[in-house]
Formats: sequence, structure tokens, C-alpha cells
Amino acid sequence: MNVKIDTKEIFHVISILDTDLTANMSASFMAIIAKKQEEDAKSLILDLAHINSIDLSFAACLTLLSSQIYAEQKSFVICNLKESVKEKLAEWSILDELNTTPTESEAWDIVQMEEIERELGAEFPE
Repeated sequence: MNVKIDTKEIFHVISILDTDLTANMSASFMAIIAKKQEEDAKSLILDLAHINSIDLSFAACLTLLSSQIYAEQKSFVICNLKESVKEKLAEWSILDELNTTPTESEAWDIVQMEEIERELGAEFPE
């Protein structure tokens, strides 16, 4: 699996450079994420601009990852989804479970807003 990782102050941007996301790539992808989070646990932005197709098991992997990241009080946003990938995720009722944006810039904004919300929530306990 070919990925590019760009680390920012509060998040990592992970760009998958392959064109198809298949079931046999799930374990490799999760290992890359686990290693990166072990080194430096941050919010994640997943850039899927190069992806033309995705299979159900990889999509399920994304929902699992999203749950794990949010459980750790971090953000997980997927950006640059092509229409073919969006359609598949919607068909499987997964698209609504994921935090997605049209552009990486918008993903940055969401991560930063959610970070501010967490900070404010810590200052004002319920």
C-alpha cells in the first residue's frame, strides 16, 4: 500500500496513493495507522483523491477506525472522495457514519473546530 503522510501540529494527513482499496489492503492500512498513532497520537485526515474504487471490507475498516479515533478524543475526517466511492459508501449505508468533506482544507477546518470543542468541553464540565 502506497501512502504519503504529512504531519501537522494537531493532525496527520494520510494520502493513499493507490487507486483501489481492496480487502487485502485493510490489514496493511490499519498497521500503518496504528504505527503512526503509536509514534504520535493525533487526529487523522484521510485523503482519498486517488481512489477510484473501494470494497465493503475496506469501507468497514474505515468505520472501525473512525470509532477508535473518536474514542481517543481525536478527530477523523475523510476528504476528496470521488463520486464512484461516495456512491458505494452510500449504497452500503456507511457514508453517513463517516465524517467527510469535499476538500482537504475543509477537513483541516473540521479537525481544528472539533479540537476547540474538546478544549472548551474540558473547561466547562457538564
